[in-house]
Amino acid sequence: MGNDEIFEGVRWLLLIHQLPTKPAYARVKIWRRLKGLGAVTVKNSVYALPSSVETREDFAWLIKEIAELGGEGFVCEATLVDGLNDSEVRALFGIARDEDYAEVAAAARELAAKYSSSSRAELAGPVARLRKQLDEIVAIDFFGADGREPTEGLVSGLEADLQQEEEAMSAEGSQSPPAGKLQNRVWVTRQGVQIDRIASAWLIRRFIDGQARFKFVPGTGYVAQPGELRFDMFEGEFTHRGDRCSFEVLLAEAALDDPALAAIGEIVHDIDLKDRKYGREEAAGIRTLIAGIASSHNDDNQRLERGAAVFDDLYRSFSGKQVNK
Repeated sequence: MGNDEIFEGVRWLLLIHQLPTKPAYARVKIWRRLKGLGAVTVKNSVYALPSSVETREDFAWLIKEIAELGGEGFVCEATLVDGLNDSEVRALFGIARDEDYAEVAAAARELAAKYSSSSRAELAGPVARLRKQLDEIVAIDFFGADGREPTEGLVSGLEADLQQEEEAMSAEGSQSPPAGKLQNRVWVTRQGVQIDRIASAWLIRRFIDGQARFKFVPGTGYVAQPGELRFDMFEGEFTHRGDRCSFEVLLAEAALDDPALAAIGEIVHDIDLKDRKYGREEAAGIRTLIAGIASSHNDDNQRLERGAAVFDDLYRSFSGKQVNK
């Protein structure tokens, strides 16, 4: 998800409870409430949330509800010492939210397929419900799961189509700055860079802004500073739009009409969105290379440096010319 230092000092709330066998609906009711709060299971009948004023209140109300159902439980604040570490618990949150996002993404793609044969009036209701579902997931996405950006792009793309706008916008309706204003900027993205962010950073530095400086921030809660450009992150100026990954959006916004870059964009798309839209045979090998870089380097700048070498070679193989450095 990101570098460990961004979670320094995180403490966990653990809810430990027991419910009677009857009424039978009690377990299902409490499970649904826990799921709605975004809690994850760390052991049988032990659920975790990151500690905050809001999550303490959520668990307090749930304990009251458990008692009303004839059960018992308590909440404690914990620092993990042995058996399960913070990174493993964060990974559980990432897996849970990515499953939620995948459900919304699948529904968004189904609606997009219907768009050409359905009127806007018929789709307005389902798209609005999908937006509500997505917003509810975002509210409990405490650590910025990887599925957030592509799913947001799909839903906002549907919304933009319904409004008949020429360009899909981000959820807040912000537009990308003109290509001429992309020089000598600070480019901000989420920590723990992976395929789309690595490829996008390479594209930015090689073909858009040779003096680009990169800044890596938490996946949630970051407030952009004046003059910064955000990419591949929620509400960013350059992020997923419709069914396009951030790399593809950057290509279009910077007006880079280069078949070699377009081919790389297709590979990045297939790896990042996992929808096999282009069926690029190179995707499996590049996916393995980037995964190896990510697992070998915790530092995001090192990941960008190593990834740049991969994309330099890939660009040469497609274009037959040297990459300017």
